[in-house]
Amino acid sequence: MRSKLMTGGVEKAPHRSLLHALGLTREEIDRPLVGIVNSANEVVPGHIHLDTIATAAKAGVRMAGGTPMEFPVIGVCDGLAMNHAGMRFSLPSREIIADSIEIMATAHPFDALVLIPNCDKTVPAMLMAMLRLNIPSILISGGPMLAGASAGGPVDLISVFEAVGKVKQGQMDESELADLECKACPGCGSCSGMFTANSMNCLSESIGLALPGNGTVPAVTADRVRLAKRAGMLVMDLLKKDIKPRDIVTKASVANAVTMDMALGCSTNTVLHLPAIFAEAGLDLTLDIFDQVSAKTPNLCKLSPAGHHHIEDLHRAGGIPAVMNALASKGLIDTSALTVTGKTVGENLAELKPRIADPDVIRVDTPYSQQGGIAVLKGSLAPDGAVVKQSAVAPEMMQRSLTARCFDSEEDAYAAILAGEIVKGQAIIIRYEGPQGGPGMREMLSPTAAIMGMGLGSDVALITDGRFSGGTRGPAIGHVSPEAAEGGPIGLVRDGDTIVIDIPARKLDLAISEEEFAARRAAFKPVEKPLPSGLLRRYARSVKSAAQGAAYK
Repeated sequence: MRSKLMTGGVEKAPHRSLLHALGLTREEIDRPLVGIVNSANEVVPGHIHLDTIATAAKAGVRMAGGTPMEFPVIGVCDGLAMNHAGMRFSLPSREIIADSIEIMATAHPFDALVLIPNCDKTVPAMLMAMLRLNIPSILISGGPMLAGASAGGPVDLISVFEAVGKVKQGQMDESELADLECKACPGCGSCSGMFTANSMNCLSESIGLALPGNGTVPAVTADRVRLAKRAGMLVMDLLKKDIKPRDIVTKASVANAVTMDMALGCSTNTVLHLPAIFAEAGLDLTLDIFDQVSAKTPNLCKLSPAGHHHIEDLHRAGGIPAVMNALASKGLIDTSALTVTGKTVGENLAELKPRIADPDVIRVDTPYSQQGGIAVLKGSLAPDGAVVKQSAVAPEMMQRSLTARCFDSEEDAYAAILAGEIVKGQAIIIRYEGPQGGPGMREMLSPTAAIMGMGLGSDVALITDGRFSGGTRGPAIGHVSPEAAEGGPIGLVRDGDTIVIDIPARKLDLAISEEEFAARRAAFKPVEKPLPSGLLRRYARSVKSAAQGAAYK
């Protein structure tokens, strides 16, 4: 056992003495030691209940003959960090979480790990750490929040963000907004739509590193507690069989993950996280692969923000197994891929016998489109690529020529939107918000939600080298690469320029002459922002392009 590096032999008596100080018996020390990585805190709604999940996972480990040892990691709530300086620290937290798990699991050589994330960066960070360490591991998330209830039907966090724009337009008064904000997020769990956290939790299940049900079993149910106990028991089985994360994550599971991403209509942030995750296993996942898979994968689900369904509806309709089974029947899923159950995808599906209980939620026979939820655009404005959630774009915005209105920060753009300075037919350009230029590549849910709330979603696009929340809908094109801070063409755009968007043709162009482009390029000097934070200075020096997952160099 790996833990014997810390506990075995006469020479490790001092080490055992320290473990005895924890209250452990010699019998517990002699058993396999299982690290329980818990991102619980009292700040993030998706994490407030994770101690319950950790308690259940530890019970499962003990039932299967192991000794659980819990340690914490940080977690940022992107909703609370949105639209202020705190958002610059969200994406960097992914690398810090992954690094901290590596530190803890190497300094204290556990035999196996159970990892408990829930929200945006904790999920990809823990998947990265699993693959980096490559010891028997299983991920069990805290589960999704239920949708809120209002007189007009189900609501969620995005309903509140978009309501701000409605108040500014006089379509809603502040008392209605106050009522909505109390109802939209009814309790613990990751926010209830197909936003980034739920996208990544569903894809963890699709990849095979989490159990069936991980992505959709609601946070508040006993089913979620039982799933955590089963995860604790099964990690001991993985240890016995010596099944490691890199045995599970292969080219087949990569293809399955991207296929499910497109069918589910996941967050555009998956295009940032999946390449960083798979890179830890030595697997290359380019933007071109996303687009190739999107071209042949039907979009079967439209959950909030793209549609009116929520994760709880997907769960009742059959969950991730039902979607995978439907895609497998079309030859789009590799059922030979191994999973943390110790069985293949095909064996799991044969055992579960999933069925689609609501064909309106999982539209196999009448997909929303014959292409996946995400499109990768390239052109003179984005030579290395840009990303858009095409499943959430109105038909009239799929092909448009718009007039540029440029801003060098999110704050300036948001103020202009709320002040009513943005008019129909404009493309809002927000630059110097990429991984290096931000730094931190902030999510921009506030400006996109304001655009939708003010009724401009069918007439105005937002284009940025930053990124968007999984809750963003409408013509929001992010991850424009190279970013402005690297000298990318987005830094050359001027007010009044024509921007040509052609999502079906996968094009994003700055419509100026080659001579003008060359003249601007020769005179261009990227804006340099003052960086008072040492962490952000280090991050800006170390981070790769968004087209490469914004991982460290």
